[in-house]
Amino acid sequence: MDRDCYSLSNTEVVSILGTIEELNHLKDVDTILDNTLLEARKLAGADAGSIFLKDGDGLRFSYVQNDTLFKEDETNVALYADYTVPISPGSIVGYAALTGETVVIDDAYHMAGDLPYQFNPAWDQRSGYKTISMLTMPLGSFPERVVGVLQLINAKQDNKVSRFSETSRAYMPLFANHASLAIERGVMNRELILRMMMMAELRDPHETGAHVQRVGAYSAEIYRQYALMKGEDRNTIKRNRDVIRLASMLHDVGKVGISDTILKKPAKLTDEEFGVMKWHTVYGARLFLNKNSRLDEMSYDIALNHHEKWGGGGYPGRLSDIHADSGSMNQPKSGDAIPLAARITALADVFDALSSKRSYKEPWTDEKIFSTIEADSGTHFDPEIVAVFFQIIDVIKAIREKYRG
Repeated sequence: MDRDCYSLSNTEVVSILGTIEELNHLKDVDTILDNTLLEARKLAGADAGSIFLKDGDGLRFSYVQNDTLFKEDETNVALYADYTVPISPGSIVGYAALTGETVVIDDAYHMAGDLPYQFNPAWDQRSGYKTISMLTMPLGSFPERVVGVLQLINAKQDNKVSRFSETSRAYMPLFANHASLAIERGVMNRELILRMMMMAELRDPHETGAHVQRVGAYSAEIYRQYALMKGEDRNTIKRNRDVIRLASMLHDVGKVGISDTILKKPAKLTDEEFGVMKWHTVYGARLFLNKNSRLDEMSYDIALNHHEKWGGGGYPGRLSDIHADSGSMNQPKSGDAIPLAARITALADVFDALSSKRSYKEPWTDEKIFSTIEADSGTHFDPEIVAVFFQIIDVIKAIREKYRG
């Protein structure tokens, strides 16, 4: 089939419209970026690609895919690389963001010398990959609403790297422009949750934006690996991963209902004070009682249950009345009675707490943290979740480094 034409088939038009519609149903920005990049690569026949999002005066690396280097179902450390490129004419992505132009390169290693931008081979040198053809376009309408840059790498035809077709050059910017609206909405969703947590941070200095971003990312990656191990289909994994990242970020939102004298106490809580602190799980769950979406349902499950323990002995247990301001907390849940998302968030939250400096402690060493988690497998934590955690420990460490507060 000749791809050097300017017309898309009806099937391709329907595919593009369907992809945009699917993006509009997603909530978390990382899932939206994943889908956007995957569908863009399918449409253009690209082996690899990345997305940079606007961050102040720069472009922050935000997502990457590469069929040659990464397996499709592989949890990828490269996703959590953390660097920023200036919005300036010197780089290819910077030039696209600055000018609003689509940049087409047929051979990155043989570019004209009079171009304002140059190809940076650093990634190729580190990874052993060879970039040849590139299609780089702004995400959003220029200049007011550019939210980032989409870069596709190495178009393939008959399993060989080729130039990007005229069809790709003509229609990919249109796709990018529509996808940018979904990306912008995902960024706003993330920012809204971070602002909610800033209110909690005013009450509890431990509940920082960096903390909740780490817990959200840990939970999303642990869930993904767990679901793959269980043989869940990719669409189900994508939908649930989309939700758990945001919901787990809200795990401690109920602390806004706890007294400052308890939240900010620099010493160990008394038994009575700890009894009051336990109610943050209930206060958080109350915010999501009116369950209008899967996000509401999962946020409720996590807020209420992330302090339950696999072997029992956690809190709050089965409440007689979640609306009551006082009452009994008894019959702690255990095992599979604890929702999966809460079991995952429990481990993510404890790992981050042990890794972090507090007013009453220094961060623990990884060796001490890992031995503690292993010792608590089957009592505090679901053993399968612990096993998955250790399977992706390099990704966990990369997340911790990216969102270091």
